[in-house]
Amino acid sequence: MKKTTVDEVLQQGIYGPLETKPDERRKFLGTIRERIVVALMKSQVAEANVYPQVEQHMKEKPQSHLFLNGNMDYGNLSKYVKLATKYKIEHTLVTNKEHDSEIGLVLAMDHAIDKEDIYITNKVSKPIQQEDKKSKGFFSKIFKR
Repeated sequence: MKKTTVDEVLQQGIYGPLETKPDERRKFLGTIRERIVVALMKSQVAEANVYPQVEQHMKEKPQSHLFLNGNMDYGNLSKYVKLATKYKIEHTLVTNKEHDSEIGLVLAMDHAIDKEDIYITNKVSKPIQQEDKKSKGFFSKIFKR
């Protein structure tokens, strides 16, 4: 085990503890890429509906952690906070005043999973059930033909 020198202790006291991959951690809201299950950009998080892929990953990996960009409007984030609460997933709002990441949401594990494709590029829509009934007019409802 390496013994820390006085200079190293002073440096950590001034600048904070040493951190692995600080640029990557700033970009991915406090975690590193190798731990990420899925990530969304700010514009995707700001959309009206939740991405079903994110919900699916939350169902499959209840031991994951949700990181949300705290520099965004909470109204955009609240739907994902509700989902995290529904699936009992811990979540953190990450606010970094020095660096504003373009990432809006990260679902990550506490260990490396090295997933190749972490970004969701298109929204998979839930199948919409169409009714075969034709709309009936006012008189057809009255006379029941």
